[in-house]
Amino acid sequence: MRRTEYDAGQAAKRLKVAVTAFRWARHTGLVPEPDVSPSRWSRAAVETMNSAAINAAMPAGPISGSAAADRIAAALGTPNVSGLKAAVTAFVVSRFVDRSLLADLSTNPDGTLHHPDQVAEVCRREDLADLVAADTPLGPEQAAARLRVRRADFDHLVRLGWVRSPRSIEVRFGTSRAGAVDVALYTTASVDAIIPAHPEVDWAQLRTVEKGRRSPLASLRPAPAPA
Repeated sequence: MRRTEYDAGQAAKRLKVAVTAFRWARHTGLVPEPDVSPSRWSRAAVETMNSAAINAAMPAGPISGSAAADRIAAALGTPNVSGLKAAVTAFVVSRFVDRSLLADLSTNPDGTLHHPDQVAEVCRREDLADLVAADTPLGPEQAAARLRVRRADFDHLVRLGWVRSPRSIEVRFGTSRAGAVDVALYTTASVDAIIPAHPEVDWAQLRTVEKGRRSPLASLRPAPAPA
């Protein structure tokens, strides 16, 4: 049966281009927005698309989020070294996607793909170091230490909705998945924003509360969701 509409993968296949190249072409406007639904094009629209131009827009193919992280780290003069803690991680790259600094050409929730030229453009930014520092991930213990409060107090900050985790990672204890737990990660920028956003809290006093004592934040309730 003759197909009358196409999603991105089907359109790329008909045009004989990589689906990542097709997504990049859509990102840049080389491919028009879908005309049938938010994610589907008509046959007539696909037939007007220029496959040669789509391929030419990304001749080298995409690079992974980890490869992008390596290039950003190298641009900062702190290259990622195998076996050592990475200076820039794929978590930072995913936050760059959230900031619309990088386009994610993948539909895989476990990883990202990027146009190498766009990564190179990001690497040339004068504020790159500041952006990386702001998006560096902190675990709950690290976030609490940065704020100089107890982990129990930080848990209340999360409960109150004053800081949110954009991503978690799986941490295993031993080799069995039965011992795996999800650990939330927070950006440095979001943690640093808590205190300025909540001057009603006596942060100096909070930092003096002894271990085992009830947190002054325990009596606070999250703000009601907007109607």
